[in-house]
Amino acid sequence: MEIKQLRTFLAVAACGSVTRAAEKLHIVQPALSRQIQMLEDDLGTPLFQRMGHGMQLTEAGHLLVVRAKRALHELELAKQEISASPEAISGTVVVGLLPSVSELLAGKLINSLKTQYPNLSIRILVGYVGYLQDWLAKDEVDIALLYAHQASPSIEITPLLNEKLYVVGPSSAQLKIDQPISLKDLKQHSFIMPTHPHGLRTLLDHACGVSGIELNITAETNSMDTQKSLVAAGVGYTILPGVVLFEDIKQNKLSAAPIIDPEINRQISLALSVTRHPTLAVRRVIEELKLIINQSVSENDWPGATLIQ
Repeated sequence: MEIKQLRTFLAVAACGSVTRAAEKLHIVQPALSRQIQMLEDDLGTPLFQRMGHGMQLTEAGHLLVVRAKRALHELELAKQEISASPEAISGTVVVGLLPSVSELLAGKLINSLKTQYPNLSIRILVGYVGYLQDWLAKDEVDIALLYAHQASPSIEITPLLNEKLYVVGPSSAQLKIDQPISLKDLKQHSFIMPTHPHGLRTLLDHACGVSGIELNITAETNSMDTQKSLVAAGVGYTILPGVVLFEDIKQNKLSAAPIIDPEINRQISLALSVTRHPTLAVRRVIEELKLIINQSVSENDWPGATLIQ
């Protein structure tokens, strides 16, 4: 089966006549008829009923029309993407990022895309999971990174990585990255927790509920920076992903240890709206975002993260 045979077939189907299709395609009628016959021989079934007044599609022919149009459309998109110059990639792409990953990813993403596609504009919106899902539903962002996502028919999810969560204390607590702590051993400490409906709070509440453990929560906040500052001030402990911790640990502001029994992880996923076909610009941004995430994990810039293959 050749592309020119599919184009010939669609022309005959649209014109309802070999003669008119041959005129439209500027080829001689015998050559056109031969291509249709070769296509039918290849498929092993007639695609047209030869009528005295023209050509009428068979049931197999109707099916092939749908598939052939789709195949040629995909080939055309591939041709456009392959031949498109970087200067042709333009417009604005809006990316939604979680607060915990924005510092790591935003600068790298914008700098890389600015170098490759000078006419492309990137807008970064930072928010918690609930906001990101709402922005996706309202088409206010093109792409978002989510975790603790509830299944939704309107959002397409691609899992990217799993990320460990750590119990975090002041530097004086001398928690060690290589010395895990059981969740039940944390009951003796006071905790600063994210507020509801923060996705991280939902994840932690679920882990405690399954384990039958109730943590002593003395304060709540919707800011990770405030969580860390309260821990550093000795108000209590907290639980956070490693990506927001390790600079503070290096500077001896905080200490942290992985949690076991159970180990608590969150999954980071790429999310798109199923109602919008991603443009070429959006697809380029997705490719670059995935590449930067993979590099960040492989180069140990994303502590506690493991890529999902």
